[in-house]
Amino acid sequence: MTKHVQWDGNLNQEGFEILKGEGGCIVTPTKVGYIIMTSDKAGLERKFEAKERNRNKPGVVLCGSMDELRALAQLTPEIDAFYQKHWDEDILLGCILPWREDAYAKLQAFGDGREELMTDARGTSCFVIKFGKPGEQIAKEMWEKEGKMVYASSANPSGKGNRGKVEGIGERIENAVDLVIEADEYVASIQPDKTVETRYEQGVMVSMVDAGGKLIPEQGEGSRSVEPCPVVIRKGLDIDKIMMNLSDHFNSWNYRQGEYY
Repeated sequence: MTKHVQWDGNLNQEGFEILKGEGGCIVTPTKVGYIIMTSDKAGLERKFEAKERNRNKPGVVLCGSMDELRALAQLTPEIDAFYQKHWDEDILLGCILPWREDAYAKLQAFGDGREELMTDARGTSCFVIKFGKPGEQIAKEMWEKEGKMVYASSANPSGKGNRGKVEGIGERIENAVDLVIEADEYVASIQPDKTVETRYEQGVMVSMVDAGGKLIPEQGEGSRSVEPCPVVIRKGLDIDKIMMNLSDHFNSWNYRQGEYY
């Protein structure tokens, strides 16, 4: 049986050590529920097998710092400022972005083919910040101490939610990972006015690329009706705050729930 440990508010050293090793795969809590976290191709293969998940969706890269985000993803000054706003306000945000050429070259240099599982057909991924303290602590340590990034998917059978309960991850996933870090109370504390049935189980996702996966251009203060522009493609936790921030940072943006999928 997979080992379960309770998150105590600090970096989970055991989870960190597992992800440092080859093929490590753990479950950890976030602001919106539990995720599977891994750090290499072997771990990604285990993740896809555990979830029985389609491989056509963009990989999720968990960034433990703004420095890591800037080192991995292509950003315009406008997109950088947009991310920084959410970092400063501790708001979960994921954006579809192209990789920096040098970062993608390093991804390929691992030689295990992980880039095939980390990007969509356009070469983009979803880069996520402020996803929750337990995982943020591990992501930050992995990047700063090991120079490694971490990848994730929700810890539940594909298409089904875990309701922010560790019991909701399902037997298949529990048996497939090396460690489960529990923190049901932490997850519940993020949306205290919501019930298990009504709270968001995902974060907002914003596409910052055009149909071909190329980074959208800067808009500038005087621009109007710009295309291509940021597109909200998935609603989730703090959608109201994020749409307000979109309005403050971009004169043009769209809402197209589920467009990518």
